[in-house]
Amino acid sequence: MNSFRNSDLILSVFSDTRTVFSLNDIAMLIGESDFKKLNERLNYYVRKGKLLRPRKGIYVKPNYNPQELACTLYTPSYISLEYVLQKAGVVFQYDERITAVSYLSRSIDVEGRTYSYRKIKGEILIVTQGINQTGNVNIATPERAFLDILYLDATYYFDNLNSLDKNLITKLLPVYNSKILTARVKKLLANG
Repeated sequence: MNSFRNSDLILSVFSDTRTVFSLNDIAMLIGESDFKKLNERLNYYVRKGKLLRPRKGIYVKPNYNPQELACTLYTPSYISLEYVLQKAGVVFQYDERITAVSYLSRSIDVEGRTYSYRKIKGEILIVTQGINQTGNVNIATPERAFLDILYLDATYYFDNLNSLDKNLITKLLPVYNSKILTARVKKLLANG
C-alpha cells in the first residue's frame, strides 16, 4: 500500500503541467492533509533525485521552469522590470537576473540564478491588468513593466520606447494612482 501511495504521489506530480510546487500545492494535488507525512514522502524523492528542493517548502521537477519558480518563491508576485524590458528590446543592458515585483524587496540565489524582487504597493500588486498568466507564470506586458520600473525608479533610463504600445500605457496608468508618474510618463512618451 505504501509503495502504491508513493508512486501515486510521484505520478501525480509528474502528470501535472506545473514544474514548481509548494508543499500546499502537492497536498491539494494528491489530497493529503498530513503535512508531516507528506514532507517525509517528498524528502524521500529529493534524496532519490526524482524531485529537487531549491528552497524549504518548494519542490521542483528536474528541468523546471525558472520563471515559474520566480512566481512561486514569493506569492503574490509577477515577473516584470528589467527582465521583461530586456526581452522586449526596451533596454539593451544585459541582465541575467529574473526580476519581479512582490510584497517585499529581496534578492536570492537558487542554483546559480539570481531572483530579484522589488516591493510595490499591495493595491498595485493585486491588479491583474497588464499581466499575462500562463500556468504558474505571471509575467507583465512590456507596458506594465515600463510603468512598474518608472514607479519604483524615477530616473531609470530606457534605450528604445518604440516597441511599447502607448495606448496600453495610458490605459494602465490609473492602476498606479500617481500624478507624478503620469506626468513623467507623458514627458517620456512625448520625447521618445
